[in-house]
Amino acid sequence: MKTALAILAFCASLHAVDIRSQWGQWRGPLGNGFAPNADPPTEWSEEKNLRWKTRLLGLGHSSPIVWGDLVFLTATVPRGGKFPVPEQPAGAHNNLDPFHKLRFIVLAVNRASGKIAWQKIVHTTQPHQSTHESGTWASNSPVVDDEHVIASFGSNGIYCLNAKTGELVWKKDLGDMQVKHGHGEGASPVLHLNTLVINWDHEGDSFIVAMDKRTGKQLWRKPRNEPTSWSTPIIVTRGQTTQLIVSATTAVRAYDLNDGNVLWYIGGLPHNVVASPVHANGIVYAGASYEKRTMHAINLAEAKGDLTGTDNILWTRRAATPYVPSPLLMPDDTLYFFHHYQGFLSKVEGRTGRDIGPFRLGGMKNFYASPVAAKDRVYLTDRAGTTLVFSHAADPKPLARNKLNDSFSASAAIAGNAIFLRGEKFLYCVGKIPSPKPKNPRNN
Repeated sequence: MKTALAILAFCASLHAVDIRSQWGQWRGPLGNGFAPNADPPTEWSEEKNLRWKTRLLGLGHSSPIVWGDLVFLTATVPRGGKFPVPEQPAGAHNNLDPFHKLRFIVLAVNRASGKIAWQKIVHTTQPHQSTHESGTWASNSPVVDDEHVIASFGSNGIYCLNAKTGELVWKKDLGDMQVKHGHGEGASPVLHLNTLVINWDHEGDSFIVAMDKRTGKQLWRKPRNEPTSWSTPIIVTRGQTTQLIVSATTAVRAYDLNDGNVLWYIGGLPHNVVASPVHANGIVYAGASYEKRTMHAINLAEAKGDLTGTDNILWTRRAATPYVPSPLLMPDDTLYFFHHYQGFLSKVEGRTGRDIGPFRLGGMKNFYASPVAAKDRVYLTDRAGTTLVFSHAADPKPLARNKLNDSFSASAAIAGNAIFLRGEKFLYCVGKIPSPKPKNPRNN
């Protein structure tokens, strides 16, 4: 954590805003779900501590991304009449078919008022493939800095826009992904200084590509022996090397961000890898859950080549591992993650793998949103619109159970003294609202 914070402090000195106080990427400023400078409220409802809610057009499960005075989202909106559905892959089931052309939209919302600052239609087309009934064609979260917001719609294009105006800077077409069972796309882009990375794991020729975020020019591209995954990479700086770390089925791998060469790898994750890895204090935690369950704690100290059977693997667990939601990693190296995506939560000591719990989340069932945290509080939002807030302590205590009238699959974003929740219908800004001062009778 100290290394990550030092890097962020250096990078923040190059920007007009403090990166640690933003939520500029999937999983927040540290890439692990924890907001180091934030203090959102504990309690809210449709009537309490709700600063604003903005109705959203179309569909999208991308997380809100917060930078400066704007909140960024992606969405798709149907356009025109029905079309024949393209042939879908073998094994397709429980899917939404693309009957219509879709408008692919990037939008910015004013952080203070909730009003739309700008929205840009970047593409209009009929998707070539379906998506899962619990997904959308806008599930990849954008990434932003002082100048640019970059949105990946996967097969439907990568788009870099001016963050202030929404003006298109560049776009790239990387081809069509052939996703397993036609279950949709979801890996988000990641950004380090001027290097943008896109992970492209599918049933065709998988690859990972680095581009110059200012121009879209390819810096390097490496083939990957991987089936479909939905995991977003993380970026970790160790000494003089910046590592790009990707969870997948064949292996968890680290690439040198400078040239794309593989630095180390460890195998053993199941198929359908969705959860992103997390990192702090020189340890990476990567796990998945499908036909089998596996999670590794990987020590980056002198990590090189095949790490199988080495001391770099601090522990491996074979039960109760994360599937759809990514883990939350606290500053004291405590991990929180759901079992698969149901209402059981593990609390694990990161360095030892010791399991404290698990905890049954009574009355809460399905979770697609990843857990987030600030201060000493953890926030868990289920699909039915309930957010459980509990204390991060040796003996965790429930602090509040908050309900909003919407359905939630996107992960929350925390910035400043607010939490931003993207529902199926609305974007919510929840922040403590001071009680009105009592009137002075003399002024009546």
